[in-house]
Amino acid sequence: MKFIVKLFPEITIKSKPVRRQFVKQLKSNIRKILKRIDDNIEVIGQWDKIEVDLPVELTPISGDVVDALKRIPGIANILQVTEHTYEDFDDILTKTRDIYEPMIAGKTFVVRVKRAGKHDFKSTDVERYVGGGLLKLTEGKSVDLRNPEVVVKLEIRDEKLYIIEKRYEGLGGFPIGSLDTVLSLISGGFDSTVSSYLTMRRGLRTHFCFFNLGGSAHEIGVKQVSLYLWERYGSSHKVQFITIPFEEVVAEILKSVHHSQMGVVLKRMMLRAASEVAKNMSIQALVTGESVAQVSSQTLTNLSVIDSVTDTLVLRPLVTMDKPEIIRISAEIGTEDFAKTMPEYCGVISDRPTTRAKLDKIAREEERFDFAVLDKAVEDQVWVSIDKVMDSVVTVEDVELVSTPSIDDVIIDIRHPDEAERKPLHLTNNEIMHIPFFELMSKTLELDLSKRYLLYCEKGTMSQLHASHLKGEGFNNVLVYRG
Repeated sequence: MKFIVKLFPEITIKSKPVRRQFVKQLKSNIRKILKRIDDNIEVIGQWDKIEVDLPVELTPISGDVVDALKRIPGIANILQVTEHTYEDFDDILTKTRDIYEPMIAGKTFVVRVKRAGKHDFKSTDVERYVGGGLLKLTEGKSVDLRNPEVVVKLEIRDEKLYIIEKRYEGLGGFPIGSLDTVLSLISGGFDSTVSSYLTMRRGLRTHFCFFNLGGSAHEIGVKQVSLYLWERYGSSHKVQFITIPFEEVVAEILKSVHHSQMGVVLKRMMLRAASEVAKNMSIQALVTGESVAQVSSQTLTNLSVIDSVTDTLVLRPLVTMDKPEIIRISAEIGTEDFAKTMPEYCGVISDRPTTRAKLDKIAREEERFDFAVLDKAVEDQVWVSIDKVMDSVVTVEDVELVSTPSIDDVIIDIRHPDEAERKPLHLTNNEIMHIPFFELMSKTLELDLSKRYLLYCEKGTMSQLHASHLKGEGFNNVLVYRG
């Protein structure tokens, strides 16, 4: 089985050296990610496309390959093709008929041909010959050049014929690693997760910086969604998750700063801290999820005052987006369910916040702030590689692991719905409930205390984490299933 990976159009208009670099990086990223599926998948890079070849014995995992390719930045679309040599138009017609005959039965169709190389015929010659042959030799309804029900797609490159069976849309953007590195300030809500996704899609290697304002539960949630984003859209490159404890900074702001200026001052403290992290990592830009006028601290006046605290470039991918548009993208990329259950702590510390902060007034407010508290927070930052981020979560209680459930045990599959659908859990003798981990805490009161529940996730890390916290809350009937 063969897939042809088409380049994002903006790559093709780059200068030759830049285009060559982008294609090389994309090929490397594809190899890294597909190697995790199977070592025998072959990736071949060319000037205008990348070919992915699966040996026939790997056909059963082709769906996993397509799913992975659809989420790699830099890919415009993926074509599933059969590759042939051809002798003449009759040979092309025969090979096309073998594949498309059942697809066009009773339907209108059109033949479209793309051609590259030197030939003594035109693409339209092939289209007319194959289209007429299919109409005569199959049960196709008719040829419709404007609104066909089926488009028969062929590509001819030199002496090779590619019959396109399916087309899948890619992510677009540039390959990660082809551009610079950024540090995303992530809170786990709609805005910061979408802005992080957009920088990854654009080819920017994106590290995560989290300001902990809400304790361990908030941190766990942000780590979960950050890991999800990286695994789905950025796993070709390792990144860091940096936690900066900001509870004492918030306490100092509450004590020292006038309530109307608190929101702006908090954002300035965050930029100060994040700029220090970026400097230590040799990162040129910070990323935030701010959108103009979405909240009081995000007026142009306030954003200008906030940005004046640092010389580091601040990128705002969502700057002109409406909230419904942000939520729509969040749903498309799979972070909506995380964000809906994520508390927003940044907005709770200001009472009647200013929308037109003045720099001199902010400076006077900050003179009363004890910057030793901020320095201590930056000093106490914790780094962990994103692929180990859940291993770094300290559980509060040990929980029992069960390999063989009793017949009365109820299994709770806590995986993300996309993962559960892709790899469903099958058990013969046990009831299986599906409660994603981001809904688990809110639904524990609905559990029957007379039953024993076993949490399940593929690696076991998430299930142990949540079972541990539930045990700490008094739910001693919740264990972990390790099948």
